[in-house]
Amino acid sequence: MENRIYNFSAGPAVLPEEVLLEAQKDLFALPGVGMSILEISHRSKTYDAIHQEAKEGLKQLLNIPDDYVILFLQGGASLQFSMVPLNLMPPKNKADYILTGSWSKKAMKEAKRVGTVNVAATTEEGEGDKKYFKRIPKQSELKLDPDAAYVHFTSNNTIFGTEWSTEPEVGNVPLVCDASSDILSKPIDVKKYGLIYAGAQKNMGPSGVTLVIIRKDLLERSQDSLHTMLNYKIHAENDSLYNTPNTFGIYIIKLVTKWLLGLGGLEEMYKINKKKAQLLYDCIDQSGGFYKGHAEKNSRSLMNVTFNLATEELEKKLIDEATKAGFSGLKGHRSVGGLRASIYNAFPVKGVEALVDFMKDFQKRNG
Repeated sequence: MENRIYNFSAGPAVLPEEVLLEAQKDLFALPGVGMSILEISHRSKTYDAIHQEAKEGLKQLLNIPDDYVILFLQGGASLQFSMVPLNLMPPKNKADYILTGSWSKKAMKEAKRVGTVNVAATTEEGEGDKKYFKRIPKQSELKLDPDAAYVHFTSNNTIFGTEWSTEPEVGNVPLVCDASSDILSKPIDVKKYGLIYAGAQKNMGPSGVTLVIIRKDLLERSQDSLHTMLNYKIHAENDSLYNTPNTFGIYIIKLVTKWLLGLGGLEEMYKINKKKAQLLYDCIDQSGGFYKGHAEKNSRSLMNVTFNLATEELEKKLIDEATKAGFSGLKGHRSVGGLRASIYNAFPVKGVEALVDFMKDFQKRNG
């Protein structure tokens, strides 16, 4: 077997080795079935058991109440940018959006096609093509419309390396969250949300599955005039099986939830994630300015650590040397530059420790 390198990619991202090995072992034929997960019918009893186990694992991990529905959809979070307003905005046809990065701006763009959007807060700075985000807004900065259909925010911002430490307080208005890049990384109170959506490819599984958790009463907002595949109510009534779902992706989600429950659940995962992030941020903060974190300290992400060096040439040198040393995916997003270490759930502590050792050595040689 080929040696695995350390994968710092922002997504599709690293998966637990135990999950990969179990999937590999059973890929040719599921035990007692005689067929691969890639071949079985989504209407079969075998697949139905997998489907329900994936849902049950998520329900246990997130403590999802019975008045919520779990959906496995397709089209990524980007399709949810449209599905959320199409289903939830009528009849008021207005919603609040909190802007903290590129993805929340893209979500707002699609919502504007459906109704009126109030920018409840934005932390964007800079001018022209030099605009950027480096912090999460304070509660006092939010200018919320109490009559909005919902309030939308993005819990973690992969590009800029910022993350909400707690949910915004929005009163009785349903809270909608794009949790694509920090879902399952820590406990959350699902009861505070009307709807949560997340692409699977950071912490849950492979690309191609989108998780939607929606409060049942909000399904009544989905109008019959909507196109069938864009209607949450249709997907809920058919248990995400109106069309053929991503059966393999949902199978991997089942294995990932089993892995997380085996670790001790999200409380234990949160402790590990805080430890990993602290190792990297301490390296940055104790470098005497050689490494400079992008995000403000009280807004730093546990999932995506973004930082810069003094020059682009030095950044390129570090990335080149790191790649040769077995650290992949450290180049920052093109809109920010610098470096980004994505350390999602499955990224091992030993990998962060190895990167810190490499960064300290690089500073000694180039400082």
